[in-house]
Amino acid sequence: MRITLCTAAALAVIASANAYAQTGNGAPNGPHYNLNIIGVSHDKSPNMATGSGNVIFVGLGTKSTTVSTKILLSESTDGSFDVLDKNGTDGEASFALPAPGSYTVWARALGTPGGQAKMTTCATDIALTGTDAGDVICSTQNEVFVRGTGKSSFRNVTSALTTITLVAGSPAALACGSTTVSLFNSCLEGFFWQYDNNGLKLLQVRFYPNPS
Repeated sequence: MRITLCTAAALAVIASANAYAQTGNGAPNGPHYNLNIIGVSHDKSPNMATGSGNVIFVGLGTKSTTVSTKILLSESTDGSFDVLDKNGTDGEASFALPAPGSYTVWARALGTPGGQAKMTTCATDIALTGTDAGDVICSTQNEVFVRGTGKSSFRNVTSALTTITLVAGSPAALACGSTTVSLFNSCLEGFFWQYDNNGLKLLQVRFYPNPS
């Protein structure tokens, strides 16, 4: 499934005069792009490392064993959301989305109770590339999703999934001129979500266009 913000925004106006009225599951009303991150216990076939659909497969892990997957992020210039590589069981998947500002992000944990996962936005620090200090930096802010018993509700995770919070005074913060850097800011490169899975079978992520 591929949807653009322009299409979604137009549909939102037609569908509802109050696009951000809450639904029974905690998410806003209205059209959206839905991304399912599915934890699996066995690797998928390499020939699944292609796009299409709205699913990304990642390693499942257990309560005591973490499986980490990089979901590589690229900027779509036409406002679309699109899975480019759905097979993350080899350690990497990829997803295209617009630069932040025209949408919000909501997520909830589903599947068998007991699993949890953590998502952190990371990038490459251009100033550190090729040095002994390493070149990957991750936000000090993250979101932890726990599948408990009973009903699971969406919550707004826009900040954690579209910005990187840097340590004050760090080389990256000084180079960027701020401790908060938006996704695809040119002072960093190689953006990705680090998905650390401890047995969560399904994370449902929704992208809603801002109401006009």
